[in-house]
This record gives sequence, C-alpha cells and structure tokens, in this order.
Amino acid sequence: MESQRLIYRAYTKEDDEFYASMWGQPDIVRYIGKGLTKTKKEADRSLENWILPGYKNGMGLFVIILKETGEPIGHAGLIPQTVEGRKETEIGYWLKKPFWGKGYASEAAGFFMSYGKSQLHQSRLISLIHPKNAASIAVVKKLGMVYEKTVFFNGSRTRVYATGQPLTLWEAFTCE
Repeated sequence: MESQRLIYRAYTKEDDEFYASMWGQPDIVRYIGKGLTKTKKEADRSLENWILPGYKNGMGLFVIILKETGEPIGHAGLIPQTVEGRKETEIGYWLKKPFWGKGYASEAAGFFMSYGKSQLHQSRLISLIHPKNAASIAVVKKLGMVYEKTVFFNGSRTRVYATGQPLTLWEAFTCE
C-alpha cells in the first residue's frame, strides 16, 4: 500500500529494533497510553503479542516507509477498539520526531481513512487523542473528523474524534 510520499507495510519480527526505538523516545510516547517508554524487552513483547497478531480483516498498524529514502519513519493503521462498550475502528499513527511537522501524519491518517471507508467499508472511524496532543488534534481536524466527547480510556482522559455516524441525541447531550 502507498500514498504520495509513503509506503505502508506490515511489521515483521525483523522490525523489532525500529519498533523499540519508537517506544524508547519519551517525546513520541508521552501521549500514548500512560505516556511511559518501554524497554527493548517490553517493546519486543508488544510487537510479538499485539502488533503481529493484529493483522486481521485489513486491520493493524503498518510501518510507514519514506519513499524518497526507504527509511521507516513511524507506523499507522486501523485498530479495533472498544470505547465505553462500543466497538470502534481507530485510525492510529506515530512518527519519529525528525519527521514531525512535514505533513506525513496527515498523509498517513488520510490514507487509512480512505482505505477504511473504501476497502473495509467502515462508515465510522475514530481517533483517540490525549487532550494535550495539539498536533494530533490538528491532523484529525484537517481530515474532517470532529470532537465527540472525552472518555476514560485505558485509565486516561482521552478525546474521541470521529467521522461517519453521529452520536445519538443522548450521547451528544452527555458529552463534555
């Protein structure tokens, strides 16, 4: 799979050093989960137990390769999530810090939004974003996603941005 400047491919076990390098950077993970880095061993476990088995029905996180250099610069994809008991499909993306601010996150997220709608026939896609992650909020707004509500997700306050089916009147009334 590819977009204008990027190639997307499934992770393999040989990507362990790259995957661990992203988890080892505090700036990259500060808004992911509890915001804590992982050791190489913890990252290897995550790759083995979560990323690699996650490729089902077109879903999963894919390594982002910069076409110009062939360098892996991050990952993006569609991840099944359950948010407040509702099954959702999340557009997720991370980039290594040297590649921030160059439009790669918007390009990758836009690619997977289009892929999710056209290839996987998803009528609704979400992004789960830490309230202080202004750069990621800007990415999803650029793609036309709108803020729905703030939830507690994996123990943290998380904003839900969505496209597709709107909230019910009751859900909209109870949003923060």
